[in-house]
Amino acid sequence: MNTDEQDTDATTANPLERLCLDQLRRRTSMKWRTYAPDVLPLWVAEMDVPLAGPIAAAITDAVALGDTGYPAGTAYAEALAAFAAKRWNWHGLAVERTAIVPDVMLGIVEVLKLLSGPGDAVVVNSPVYPPFYAFVGHMDRRVVQAPLGADLRIDLTVLEDTFRQVTTGGRRAAYLLCSPHNPTGTVHTAAELSAVAALAEQYGVRVVADEIHAPVVAPATTYVPYLSVPGADSAFSLVSASKAWNLAGLKAALAVAGPAAAQDLARMPEEVSHGPSHLGVIAHTAALREATGWLDAVLTGLDANRRLLAGLLAEHLPDISYRPAEATYLAWLDCRRLGLGDDPAAVFLERGKVALTSGVPFGTGGAGHVRLNLATSSRLITDAVRRMAAAVA
Repeated sequence: MNTDEQDTDATTANPLERLCLDQLRRRTSMKWRTYAPDVLPLWVAEMDVPLAGPIAAAITDAVALGDTGYPAGTAYAEALAAFAAKRWNWHGLAVERTAIVPDVMLGIVEVLKLLSGPGDAVVVNSPVYPPFYAFVGHMDRRVVQAPLGADLRIDLTVLEDTFRQVTTGGRRAAYLLCSPHNPTGTVHTAAELSAVAALAEQYGVRVVADEIHAPVVAPATTYVPYLSVPGADSAFSLVSASKAWNLAGLKAALAVAGPAAAQDLARMPEEVSHGPSHLGVIAHTAALREATGWLDAVLTGLDANRRLLAGLLAEHLPDISYRPAEATYLAWLDCRRLGLGDDPAAVFLERGKVALTSGVPFGTGGAGHVRLNLATSSRLITDAVRRMAAAVA
């Protein structure tokens, strides 16, 4: 029996249900140390799971060898290519068109440096992951919002109008695509992504796809990598095992260039590759190669949690609107009918002792919303919803 089979057997009971609150509160990471002990934290993107067996073994073996130096080689990229072929039926990920980067957001920054200059526009689909605004602004680019439609999908008419605006006068522009989308959990279809590629080509906009949540897709949903669609040859993708296997503290990610972007990737400074953790690369490689059974168990558990949350909200907080997502372990909750103002997360924290992520920093469309992390046990989700209901009773 290989390590992945062993890991699958060990987690058939659902990794999300294996740790109790007392065990979780022993953790010293951001999720469990930002708020007081009486607060239930369902905010930042950390999962309440034990580390997958094959990953723990790979790290332990490396430490036993003293293998804690600088990262090298293409094992991570090879593992991702094999995962993409098996998981998404995408056989076009060329290892020679990849580079290791410290993490997805820093990789995005380095890619945007290759494709744009100070003052150039970077288009985003709001509401979207708040670090998009922070990192892009910090590197002296302009964030331009092309809001999602009422259905929480890309509004192609709005996107085209935005592309036209930001490229007027021959200005360079980039489009930072969140796929799957954070916070909505929307999985873009092949038709939508092909339309995006066509618009990007028409207006000369370079696409950079954040695909960090790509492995976290519901079992019945088809995920389409952006670089696999026609017309995406000049784009970049940033991918990591970080979210799917709870490896945020083991830094590593990959920048993947389309065929027409290979020369751009070749201009990335060599020192960027010094940023990832060697142990991170080892852990991410083991995740993609050997811990897919563990991931499947998590995905099944997340599906159950989406149904649980929908039922709990219908029973206790019917004025909150929630569409169970096709991907990510995040729930985007529309709380506007509760009348709690732009930042209901502040009310739930103060009155209910539940920490959620405020929708306001996500940009246009975020006010009156909260983001809830579903990657925890059914017990904690149930407790959280009951606390939230009590907070507005």
